[in-house]
Amino acid sequence: MAKNDIDLRTLLAQAGHPIDPSTGAIIPPIHTASTFARDADYELIGPDLYSRYSSPTVREAEALICQLEGGAGALLFGSGLAAIAAIFETVKSGDHVVLPEVMYFGAQAWLTRHCAARGIALSRYDQAQPDALAAAIRPGETALVWVETPTNPTWDVVDIAAAADAAHAAGAVLGVDGTCAPPSTTRALALGADLVFHSATKYLNGHSDLTAGVVVAREPTDRWTEIETVRTYSGGVLGGFEAWLLIRGMRTLFVRFERASESAMAFAEHFSGYPAVETVLYPGLSSHPRHSVAARQMTGGFGGMLSVIVKADAARTKRIAGAFKVFVPATSLGGVESLVEHRKTVEGPTSTMPDGLLRFSVGLEAIDDLIADFEQALQTA
Repeated sequence: MAKNDIDLRTLLAQAGHPIDPSTGAIIPPIHTASTFARDADYELIGPDLYSRYSSPTVREAEALICQLEGGAGALLFGSGLAAIAAIFETVKSGDHVVLPEVMYFGAQAWLTRHCAARGIALSRYDQAQPDALAAAIRPGETALVWVETPTNPTWDVVDIAAAADAAHAAGAVLGVDGTCAPPSTTRALALGADLVFHSATKYLNGHSDLTAGVVVAREPTDRWTEIETVRTYSGGVLGGFEAWLLIRGMRTLFVRFERASESAMAFAEHFSGYPAVETVLYPGLSSHPRHSVAARQMTGGFGGMLSVIVKADAARTKRIAGAFKVFVPATSLGGVESLVEHRKTVEGPTSTMPDGLLRFSVGLEAIDDLIADFEQALQTA
């Protein structure tokens, strides 16, 4: 049976096949070589020249992600921010880009700085308002529209297909940050996106033991070639060992995401209407204003990410964040362990997040333990 004929769950569970013909190993080898030899005719023995361009394990991981997303090509980077930087390096001075008002704060800080330094016009749209994105686009001027869905950490949902229509009508490219909606639940390219980005550190890897970013293209355009050139000259490619860890982590993507989604839904439902809680932000709840869009886009579950705004000021909310015994108070998301953070503290003095917002990454622990842990943290603080 050809790989294109099998379910993506099967593809990932057996990532690394076919079996290594020289050893019979069912797990792919790790290639960490920095350079690659030539034969007696001074021709390269294999497809690789130097690991700053690529390497066997990196190419294997990229091919797997590309097939998952249904794309024409994938490029792995040493971090998510390195991948985003490569995308926006292709935007020329004088061009116009459109970003959501709320997005991953590290990317937002870098993009604000980059656009100012390069003379790139920047407009922001309210990602919680359905018509705001289209209104921010300037036909004939906008080069790139950026969507993050669900939005971190407010978990607003943007309609990818509608965003693609608006961007393409204006002659712009649509890039989607799908970090919190991996291809096990959302395939942004099939919905019309031109580029999809993931912080592969998060759900794709799922074990909190590597830092990586990936970009996948729907078509091999000139912009895609330029992104590859940027990675080559900047030296931003992922290492071989990290690529191997990523392949290993992706083998369990579907089961991890499904379990995290199930637990996050139970957690969100339990604390909706809870006396000490002001509101729960989770696209899986029927009360979420964009739940219907989320249900249409996120066909494999709503994920393990949610935020809870507690009835407390910033100081007490920080005490709550420090009182957990099962949730780990740490930044990042998408791992097997559950994490909690006081987002305003993490983002710093420029943060626009509510004082009482706690961001949760629900992992694979028993849901009763996670619920009990939040209840005791609220009481303790």
